[in-house]
Amino acid sequence: MRQWLKDAKRCGANTRRGTKCNGMGMPNGHCRMHGGTSPGAPKGNKNAWKHGYYSAESIAMRRALRALLISARETISFR
Repeated sequence: MRQWLKDAKRCGANTRRGTKCNGMGMPNGHCRMHGGTSPGAPKGNKNAWKHGYYSAESIAMRRALRALLISARETISFR
């Protein structure tokens, strides 16, 4: 086994058997099974960026087109 794996910080949480967990620890001190909170999304909120049909640009385009169609219908009324 590689030396850095042997030297890695271990979780140390108590398992159901009552023994110590030997999983590799994350920066918060516990393994992924006993870890508590996750590190979260990357900074800058890039994960919340909307694209496609629900993007701000697409919604604004549909609203402008809808307003144009309504004004066109009022202008070309055959009644």
